[in-house]
Amino acid sequence: MGLGDAVRYVGVGERRARLGLRQQLAVAARVGTPEEVGEALVALHGSDPATVYLAVGARLVDASGTVAETERALYEDRTLVRMHGMRHTVFAFPTHLAAVVHASTGLTVAARERAALIKDMAKAGAPDAAWLKEVEESALAALARRGQATASELTQDEPRLKEQFVYAAGKSYEGVHTVSSRLLRVLGVEGKVVRGRPLGSWMSSQFRWAVAPPHPELDVAGAQAELLRRWLTVCGPATEADLKWWTGWKVSDVRRALTAIRAVAVTVDEGPAYVVEGDDGPVAEPAEPWAALLPGLDPTAMGWQQRDWYLAPALRPALFDRSGNVGPTVWWNGRVVGGWGQRADGEIVWRLLDTEGVGREAEAAIAREAARLRGWVGTTWVRPRFRTPLEKELAEGAGSDAAGVTGGTG
Repeated sequence: MGLGDAVRYVGVGERRARLGLRQQLAVAARVGTPEEVGEALVALHGSDPATVYLAVGARLVDASGTVAETERALYEDRTLVRMHGMRHTVFAFPTHLAAVVHASTGLTVAARERAALIKDMAKAGAPDAAWLKEVEESALAALARRGQATASELTQDEPRLKEQFVYAAGKSYEGVHTVSSRLLRVLGVEGKVVRGRPLGSWMSSQFRWAVAPPHPELDVAGAQAELLRRWLTVCGPATEADLKWWTGWKVSDVRRALTAIRAVAVTVDEGPAYVVEGDDGPVAEPAEPWAALLPGLDPTAMGWQQRDWYLAPALRPALFDRSGNVGPTVWWNGRVVGGWGQRADGEIVWRLLDTEGVGREAEAAIAREAARLRGWVGTTWVRPRFRTPLEKELAEGAGSDAAGVTGGTG
């Protein structure tokens, strides 16, 4: 995979064209169902419950049924499932990829999480690993009987889940942990349980648990190759740094997977990069210019570690929180040009931060997307879990309302 004289350079313009088409953001690339979105993007961030719905709605031809259709996929048909994946983060995946995600990224994290729980319990003088295993089996059996249940409901069937122990005794961050919260987290990383229907609306961060759909145990290397192939198909070209960051793997794992899928080397402004075999030819721009309003933690905005080709560094202080989580973003033709928020009365407001090449056509397209979003969100008040400076400012009604600076859909 070394770079040679024949390696093709993929410029920023083509990368943005690929992004619009393969991330299903260009109008002609939009699809009909949440399953099609999940299949194409591989993984939708699920740490914030609203992200999955907002990311799906931005990519549907008809967004009016976003909530009902996404709930159907997640909680009725189970064609999408929320579970822990890359970088120990909760994502929504196509259910048939659960085995791939678990084997490629979950096994190592799961072993570490269980060992940490047992160690923390031992330090606190709590029951041992044999006791924990017994409680685990009892809790899983109870969950299977119920179908879905909150942690509180499970403690009614298995009271030992209420057991508490002191964590980090004597440290500044000392706290009291409950077996139920820690154990369910471990079982989630191990692929034994998944997030179920929330308590309340689709915006709720309180949720039920469900037994994970059965899946085969796959070879780790094979699973890593399959996951990387799927991701690189939609996100290529990507650098080795992008791949390592997105997967959370060691560099050696990334390189082994690249070799296994016979990835093709290209070059981008950041240096050497890779695409899947057969994807190193030119890609034409979408047939028409496009705008999008994407949620915080959207898989496109968070898809690459090296983001300068679609998100100017000068915009980051306004659009990211202190932990590096991206907030709601406004896009025009493959690059971030601003951010958006929602006020208490439901109004969607947006602000341009980068006006280069953004004229009246762009402003009109952005306004249409804001109206489309307001149309299906309705009276639901969307609040990102990870709030950013611009989103807070817009949501609180601060700033100018001049046309082309801040827009709104009332």
